[in-house]
Amino acid sequence: MVIVSALDEPLKKILGGTTAKVMAEHLGLHTVGDLLHHYPRRYAERGELTRLSDLPLDEHVTVVARVADARVLKFNNGRGQRLEVTLTDGSGRLQLVFFGKGIHKPHKDLLPGRRAMFAGKVSVFNRKLQLAHPEYALLEGEGAEAGEEAVDAFAGRLMPIYPACQQMASWKITKAVDAVLPSVREALDPLPESLRAGRALLPLPDALEKVHRPRTKADIEDARSRLKWDEAFVLQVALARRRMAETQLPATPRPLTPGGLLDAFDAKLPFTLTEGQQKVSREIFGDLATDHPMHRLLQGEVGSGKTMVALRAMLAVVDTGGQAAMLAPTEVLAQQHHRSITEMMGELAEGGMLGGAEHGTKVVLLTGSMGAAARRQALLDLVTGEAGIVIGTHALIEDKVQFHDLGLVVVDEQHRFGVEQRDALRGKGKQPPHLLVMTATPIPRTVAMTVFGDLETSVLDQLPAGRSPIASHVVPAKDKPHFLARAWERVREEVGNGHQAYVVCPRIGDEEEAPKGKGAKKKDAEEAAAGEDKRPPLAVLDVAEQLAKGPLAGLRVEALHGRMHPDDKDAVMRRFAAGEVDVLVATTVIEVGVNVPNATAMVIMDADRFGVSQLHQLRGRVGRGSAPGLCLLVSEMPEAGPARARLAAVAGTLDGFELSRIDLEQRREGDVLGQAQSGARTSLRMLAVIEDEQVIEAAREEATSVVAADPELTGYPELRIALQALLDAEREQYLDKG
Repeated sequence: MVIVSALDEPLKKILGGTTAKVMAEHLGLHTVGDLLHHYPRRYAERGELTRLSDLPLDEHVTVVARVADARVLKFNNGRGQRLEVTLTDGSGRLQLVFFGKGIHKPHKDLLPGRRAMFAGKVSVFNRKLQLAHPEYALLEGEGAEAGEEAVDAFAGRLMPIYPACQQMASWKITKAVDAVLPSVREALDPLPESLRAGRALLPLPDALEKVHRPRTKADIEDARSRLKWDEAFVLQVALARRRMAETQLPATPRPLTPGGLLDAFDAKLPFTLTEGQQKVSREIFGDLATDHPMHRLLQGEVGSGKTMVALRAMLAVVDTGGQAAMLAPTEVLAQQHHRSITEMMGELAEGGMLGGAEHGTKVVLLTGSMGAAARRQALLDLVTGEAGIVIGTHALIEDKVQFHDLGLVVVDEQHRFGVEQRDALRGKGKQPPHLLVMTATPIPRTVAMTVFGDLETSVLDQLPAGRSPIASHVVPAKDKPHFLARAWERVREEVGNGHQAYVVCPRIGDEEEAPKGKGAKKKDAEEAAAGEDKRPPLAVLDVAEQLAKGPLAGLRVEALHGRMHPDDKDAVMRRFAAGEVDVLVATTVIEVGVNVPNATAMVIMDADRFGVSQLHQLRGRVGRGSAPGLCLLVSEMPEAGPARARLAAVAGTLDGFELSRIDLEQRREGDVLGQAQSGARTSLRMLAVIEDEQVIEAAREEATSVVAADPELTGYPELRIALQALLDAEREQYLDKG
């Protein structure tokens, strides 16, 4: 039975074509349901709106104030005219400006003493805050859009302030919501009756009514609590169904085989595994022994030994006659993994070769830039089963790559791969292979329960013995240039003590300068007014040359970036790893996986241009040996700004999980189901994965029990519809392939 809801009605049928078009193009709202789920960002009481003293620069604001004076001024030798209106509310003053033909109506409407609501973007002109050509609605006087009753109601009520845009002010959205609000009674409630009653949650129609037109602050709280549950529960049902489907798939069990390659490898390890590594390995070995595919996320701090754990899992699979593939996001990382794994395994990585161990296997590398002969041999080794382990880039995914018996896929730095890429590799097994996803970007627990909620999670939060602490400092290059000079002295000192250093820059330097388009000068002026840094980001090629001729003259300085030929990149990394290069000036190609224990110092130029997690990743390249690490975050941004606060947070802690919380709070959640970086509207409007941990945990429990009892949700038709709405084609594919 198909249930069609009034909330599926297109907005143009109710609001008219023009308004509906603006809402679709600028706010992504197409149906009545979309608009009813476009929740107010905040609520204002009469006095709260009118604080002109607190206006944020460069933001779209809504204010209520009284006109203090208005005057028409001529300029351009009398050929042009502008209307300047001064508003006041007792806390501050704000100037409005209207130009040209656009001054006639406001000149008639905005008379001294009149009260009105205004919306526009706050800018600065002649050191004064102003709104240029704001939209406005009179609250009193002739032509008022709201009569005395509405003004009184506004004075006593909470007023919703909606996420708005230049083409659609908040009060216009309020009018549109008023037009569709009667449809709210037909909203289908996805929460099972027993769950709603057991947790004392409002019915959905009541929640939607109260979130849009609250009479009290308690109404807002009740509505928010209910709407958060909707988002958390429907999402967790989707993930619970995914987990259940995984358990129905067949897989070849890969139990531990005594006396094999893994035992031989463990016997020659020169150190003891950490407790964390042993615990996580037990979890993985337990999964590999089952007859359905492992689906596990392994996350851990930078340098916590994830590669060792992954290698032991791969060796366990090889012991059963299977093969393991490790997918790395870049050639530099693939080559680094291949080098470190063959070094760790020694003669065990020389199976079938002269001097190779009896239990050995072949470890092959497969990347897009390999020569034809080496590539042919690698492909042959894979299809015959000669190679038990293959490490490669997306080249592994190509159709011509065939495996003898693919048993385990390890995906390194999961967030850098599209779903299709992971799925293509998983499809190369006779049966679905086991999957181990690794990330060195720590993920808060609640995010792991939402973004990766269909994966079992293992966490490595213990650093191996011998890892050294890393001291981090912010270097304010503009305010205190002598600090930057001292930074280069510190690099020279580290090199003088026999160590090496990285210098990281945001760009390469051989990019063409984009032509300045129409309006670029105006944008530059706006950004300058907002205190943004307009200097182009520092580049590897420029910085390497300047350092070699200047503060680091006499040291062996080389550059590394993503557009170099792969052979050249590999040669530079080999020289750096061998200690033949003192200072490596690089882009973020060194962000993950690069392991040179002798590198003790890192200087990150324009550090404010990197994200929090990225800075933490970069910093993890130093302090990997017995000598302490040093990370210097160079920035020209002002001390009081948000960029410097971000850098101070990174300098203040080495706890990646704490930093990931800070990072998430700054970026918000993105779309946690679909391709999270796609820029699509978020599927979480009310739920905040950092703050609402208890709701997410409880929703996960409820969802798991509902799906266990009724996997097809036959007894929950409304929940099925909500699920279909959440899982549009792209997101469904994302979950199915995850």
